[in-house]
Amino acid sequence: MFDTMTMTKIIGGFCGALLIFLMGGWAAETIYHSGGGGHGEAEQAYVIPVEDDGAAAEVVEEGPEFAELYAMASAADGEKLWRNCRSCHSNEAGKNGTGPYLHGVVDRAVGAVDGYNYSGALVAVAETWTPENLDAFLENPKGYAPGTAMGYSGMRSAEDRAALIAYLASLDG
Repeated sequence: MFDTMTMTKIIGGFCGALLIFLMGGWAAETIYHSGGGGHGEAEQAYVIPVEDDGAAAEVVEEGPEFAELYAMASAADGEKLWRNCRSCHSNEAGKNGTGPYLHGVVDRAVGAVDGYNYSGALVAVAETWTPENLDAFLENPKGYAPGTAMGYSGMRSAEDRAALIAYLASLDG
């Protein structure tokens, strides 16, 4: 069915198509980036003058403080958010999962769960899991403790973090 000549034609066709593709990319790069060897080396043709009054143009509006959110947080709402955590953590004392158990985690020393091998990154950033430390960690675990083994990407809503921490605080009474 296939002989040597047919296979040679097929391979030659693929090589020719690849060559055309690469030459097209080179030509496009030459046409659209012809201002020199790299980006930003060419002088801008027209500069728009902008008045600067020295003040920052954009004012970032911050929400309420975490302490206020935590004081108003509902443990019942936090229990609903627990579903994100329970795939790796347990809320029963002494029962570790992929992560350490979270029963009594609020105001517990960091890295204090017996039988769980911590990565070491957490112990370097905090001594105890205060509500504020938990808030910062839950917002961005990799940013708060670089090198942590926790694979969770973070909880963006400050209200949700406060509710989850209130739920975790309610577990141990």
